[in-house]
Amino acid sequence: MEPVAPLVLQRRARRGKEDATRLNERLGRPRRPRPDGKLVWLHGASVGESLSILPLVERLRGERPEVSVLVTSGTVTSATLLARRLPDGAFHQYVPLDTPGGARRFIAHWRPDLAVFVESELWPNLLLEAQAAGTRLALVSAKLSDRSFEGWRMRPFAAARLFAGFDLILAQDARAAGRFSALGGTVAGEADLKFGAAPLPA
Repeated sequence: MEPVAPLVLQRRARRGKEDATRLNERLGRPRRPRPDGKLVWLHGASVGESLSILPLVERLRGERPEVSVLVTSGTVTSATLLARRLPDGAFHQYVPLDTPGGARRFIAHWRPDLAVFVESELWPNLLLEAQAAGTRLALVSAKLSDRSFEGWRMRPFAAARLFAGFDLILAQDARAAGRFSALGGTVAGEADLKFGAAPLPA
């Protein structure tokens, strides 16, 4: 997919599904420099997950103001929302397409000390590249659909490699916890970030 990724993104941009001015981010080529010091990266797929991250970002910035916070998402709507709501010291970038080159460039540029993924956002290239770079990994408010669970069960070795790489997994509920444990992850407890998310404006 990597050789045709620019063409795919340009086509999506023409349909309003990508930000045409920031396609470089989707290719793992950010123009924004990395801040000095520690950096925590949080990722949510779209609006719901992005909203659920905000209380965590605000608490992190309040308790550890010396730590910069990178928040990624994959949709134009979530990017607009986060641009309005992120506190000082936190900033948004689009998550790169999960290609080997894009993942490698993204991790090499940002060098996150900690990466926090929300719900079921599991991008193997990004996760494995982060693991290789020594980034600590957390999966919070974690869940798996029936289809995703069955898909991973058909690939037990890949599942074990991926899920065992997380330093922390907090599942949404007992059912999700059982699924992640069955796939080789170590679940530390249960937590649902969306219960703490701020409501959307009317």
